[in-house]
Parts: sequence; C-alpha cells; structure tokens
Amino acid sequence: MKKTIKVIIVIISIMWVMHTSSKNFIVDPTFEKFIGRKDQILTNEWLWVMMIRIHIVLAILSLITGPLGVIKAIRVKALNFHRWNGRIYVLSILLNFIPGIYVSLFATGGWLSTVGFLILNSLWLGTTLRGYLLIKRRNIVLHSQWMIRSFFLSFANMTIYIIISLTHYVMNFSYGHSYTIAVWLCWIMNLLLAEIIIRKKIIG
Repeated sequence: MKKTIKVIIVIISIMWVMHTSSKNFIVDPTFEKFIGRKDQILTNEWLWVMMIRIHIVLAILSLITGPLGVIKAIRVKALNFHRWNGRIYVLSILLNFIPGIYVSLFATGGWLSTVGFLILNSLWLGTTLRGYLLIKRRNIVLHSQWMIRSFFLSFANMTIYIIISLTHYVMNFSYGHSYTIAVWLCWIMNLLLAEIIIRKKIIG
C-alpha cells in the first residue's frame, strides 16, 4: 500500500509538470486568459509576466527534484545524487520566494488572496529551510519530516486548480471567490495531508 502511494505521488508530479508546462508555455504563453480574469489592472504587465514565468519554472523544478528526494531507493543507493538533488530542490524554492511574493501582490481575489499566498510562500520557504538545516545537523528523521511538508506544499498550485474547478465550475461560485477559497485551502489541506503521511510513515 505504501509503495503504491509513493508511485502515485511520483506519477502525479510528472503529470502536473507536463500540464503546467504545456498550459503556461504552449497553450497560453502570454498569460492572456489568466490576466483577463484579474480584478485589478497590473501596474507593469511585462514585469508580472516575467515574474510569473520565473515562478512557474522554479516550481516545476521543485516538482521534478521533490519526488526524487523522497524515493528511499535513491537515498540509499545514490546518496551523493540525493544530496545534489536536494540542494537543487532547496535552491529552487529559495530563488522562488521573491517572484512568489511579487505575483502574490496582484493575486486574483484581492488582499485576502494576497495574504493567503504570502502565508503559503512563507511556509514553503520555512519548511524547506528547516529541513535543510536539520540535515546539516545530521537529524535525518526530522529532516525527512520537514522536507515532506515542504514537498506537499509544492503541490499548492495543483490543489488551487482542483478547488477552483469544484467551487467555480460545479458550485457556481464567482471566480474571484473561488480563487480566494482555493488559495487558503491549498496550504491548509496540503499540510494536513503531509502530517498524515508523516504519522502513517508512508514516506521514509
């Protein structure tokens, strides 16, 4: 059962990387549809597009390196690879903090969404740095737990997409309200799921 869950997590990561890449760099590379749904005018559209592209590329990198970091076979048989993969993962999230903060300031749904995104960005960076500092102290158990929390926060965008699909398209909430709800629920739900994974020792 645990092995099945791990495989599912890896498959979901790969599928979401493919979805995000095609959606944002092939289907709508100028983000015209996304910008059209915003309830405020962007002060500098060119800068916003550049920041969102950086944000997405770095998020994709974290979704590629993240699953490789939680696979036990890789950690055991290729420790050096695990260490370098982990460094890339941490760096992708560290570098993503500023772009993440910037795009949060113009979030659909107004200041409530902005606050939700600021909390998400802070939690993502905080859990990642906590996990990194713990391995530097050779605390493998706590390192693994905090990196699991960080990794599940990497799926925040996917959770937002699912919640908006349910609240906006199925429950007929306005797009702005659906987006705000999704921004807050994404990090709450993902952290709760991470805690279940940790307590059940599904990844380790």
